[in-house]
Amino acid sequence: MLTLHYFSKILTNPNHPYFNYKQSRFLQRLQDARPSVVPSFFARAAGFLHDFNLETAQLLPNPVILLTPWIPHGLKFLNPFENYGKTNTASDIYLKLFTHHRELYHHFIPVFTDGSKSFTQTSFACVFINSTLSFQLHPSCSIFTAEIRAIFHSLSEISNYPADNYIIYSDSLSVLQALSSLHRHSHPLAFSILDLHDRLVCKGFSILLCWVPSHVGISGNEIADIAAKNASAVLDNSTPLKDFKHYIKLALHSRWENRWNSQSMNKLHSIKPVVTPWPILTNRKADTIVTRLRVGHTRYTHRHLLMGEQAPMCTQCNCIMSVLHILCECPNFNSLRLRYFQSSAISLTDLLGKTPHVHLLPFLKSIGFYPRI
Repeated sequence: MLTLHYFSKILTNPNHPYFNYKQSRFLQRLQDARPSVVPSFFARAAGFLHDFNLETAQLLPNPVILLTPWIPHGLKFLNPFENYGKTNTASDIYLKLFTHHRELYHHFIPVFTDGSKSFTQTSFACVFINSTLSFQLHPSCSIFTAEIRAIFHSLSEISNYPADNYIIYSDSLSVLQALSSLHRHSHPLAFSILDLHDRLVCKGFSILLCWVPSHVGISGNEIADIAAKNASAVLDNSTPLKDFKHYIKLALHSRWENRWNSQSMNKLHSIKPVVTPWPILTNRKADTIVTRLRVGHTRYTHRHLLMGEQAPMCTQCNCIMSVLHILCECPNFNSLRLRYFQSSAISLTDLLGKTPHVHLLPFLKSIGFYPRI
């Protein structure tokens, strides 16, 4: 993950000394002749991209930001529905509000945009009066990128028409808010939208942005929603760095989870079936004790492997001692289990799960197991 994150960061910075790096033929011949030689950083990164089917992905370069901090930058947007919460407003009210809004802005040509994100596809659509455009993006793109890409593409299409008044409707409030307050960490396409908007204004265009609620029956928004979900044409494979890094993290986590699921015989897997991190106990000693119990390896149950001795046996049950047997199965400790856990039948997950049982350590001390862990 660190390799791909750093590699992708290089590709978005044209000023980086390794931006145009090309592996020498000598290094390539050396690696081909001696596979045991450690590949170069870029060869390893290329191999990882191939493994995750990301070879066709192209990263958006970092924009050249010339923002003066003492002047606010951005595009303000209209919101005729800001006083009407979606949870307690009927769709008919929204439709009447939108009809009234269109009466006020009837001299502006409407353009509706929408983005769509599924497990396998990211896409967007732009709906003009006489045409509907829809395109797929690279699957690593986020829904935010799809929504902002739809606005940028609408402006690009508008630039091909004669100067006129246009109003672009989007149901993504987060995108419109991001466009209204730009800063150096803003989405790369936000700066492209600002630049293109300013150039269109200089040519005599008047362009407004407006938020509309989704799925309330506004015709243009519904058409854009359907078109985005059914997009089949591929526009390009450019992806913002933030989306690309997030996609890599999810892909690696999914692969890690799948590999962990195959470890059914692992002692820890029965207690922790997921690979998400668990909180650390504030007491270092207690955290060490719980960790050893979770992985099933303690000095008492496994020191024989180092000492070349016989595995410890339970004289009562005539079986090999294990963490599972000591904590949950051995009948010698049933009375103490009832005392500390209010049950003689308790699982390891209940004792050693994400939040260990509050009486676990006192129980370990009462049976004399604590100092042997």
